[in-house]
Amino acid sequence: MMKDFTIQPLKGYGEIPFGMTLDDTVKLLNMPDFYEELNDMEETGNRSIYYEYDDIQTNIYFEGITKSVVACFETENEAATLFGKKVFDLKKVDVVKLMKDNGFKDMEEETEDGELRVSFEDAMMDFFFDGDKMTAVSWGVLVDEQGDII
Repeated sequence: MMKDFTIQPLKGYGEIPFGMTLDDTVKLLNMPDFYEELNDMEETGNRSIYYEYDDIQTNIYFEGITKSVVACFETENEAATLFGKKVFDLKKVDVVKLMKDNGFKDMEEETEDGELRVSFEDAMMDFFFDGDKMTAVSWGVLVDEQGDII
């Protein structure tokens, strides 16, 4: 079972790197509590599979037709860290400073349905806030239909 909850922009999450196969992920974490195949073949020409792991409060998205590999994580796990900081203890201003201090500068903000999303396009990361409280972090990479990171 997963014990390392280090968010690694453009690299992975703990011991799970982007590009790890679906089978290897299941060997590490076992079968998810819930999963779904998202049919977006018409829209993107790719296949997405969504795995939900309740015990680690993390969702993993797999992409690729030839082979399905880890392409995105979304976590609500309070133990998650980013650049040595417990990410869910951070306010928006702290997140912005931490990301910029670590070389990520392409930032956008958008509020939708009362939830603030702070995105860093160069890290492919989104931070979600309800008021001052961070509710989730999502990060990923682009994957082609062969399951290779672009």
